[in-house]
This record gives sequence, structure tokens and C-alpha cells, in this order.
Amino acid sequence: MGRLTPEHMTKLSEGTFSNLIGLKFTELGPDRVVGELSVSPQLHQPFGLVNGGVYCTVVETLASTGAGAWFGERGTVVGVNNNTDFLRGVREGVLRGEATPIHRGRLQQLWQVVITDEQERVVARGQVRLQNLPAA
Repeated sequence: MGRLTPEHMTKLSEGTFSNLIGLKFTELGPDRVVGELSVSPQLHQPFGLVNGGVYCTVVETLASTGAGAWFGERGTVVGVNNNTDFLRGVREGVLRGEATPIHRGRLQQLWQVVITDEQERVVARGQVRLQNLPAA
């Protein structure tokens, strides 16, 4: 993945699902990835709250990006499990996700992601286990 900047990663994401939900990278490194998105009605479920799939996407995207940044030129990473808890309903505002590693091993990584609202309340949190795939 090399030394990508948050702006470059946001640009690379154009046309992808994370771009569709409006996720923008604000910090990107091998030890921490941060992203933000503005809540719009298109991200709601039928009862006017952010759909849980949005949180799962943010968790998966930020964790995978951080894991890939850490694994770097050694190969690629793929998610093998995403476990996301929804803690507080959100209808509007800006959400911020922060991914940090829990474990980084030879074959797998485990990253946690905490998503907060504008008042810094935790609205969702998740973790992603990723498989490290060495370059051939």
C-alpha cells in the first residue's frame, strides 16, 4: 500500500462503496486510521436512524486500510471477520471513526474501530480480523 496520504486514499476510494456513503480519510498510518462522514437521509434505515450497514462499512474500511498500511509491501490483507456493535442511534451530524490495532501477527491482524458523534459519544464500535496474504 506504500505511504498513502489521507487525501490520496480518499481519491483512490472514488467510485467505491465507502465513497458512496461519503467516508473521507482524515488520518492514515500503520498505527491509526481516522475517517469522517456526514449523516444524510440516504444513510438512514426506514425509521430515520443511521443504518447499521454504514457502521459496518466504516469499521471494515478503516481497519482494512490500517492493516494494509502496516503490512505494506509484504503483500495484501483481507478481512475475515467483522463484528460491529451499534450503541446509540444517530439521525444527523458528522461521525468520526478511529481504527487502531489490537494485534498484528505474521498471519493475522485484529483491529478495533470506535465511531463517535460530534459530542464525542461512542455510537458504534467494532473489530475486524484480517488475514495477511504474503506477496507471491
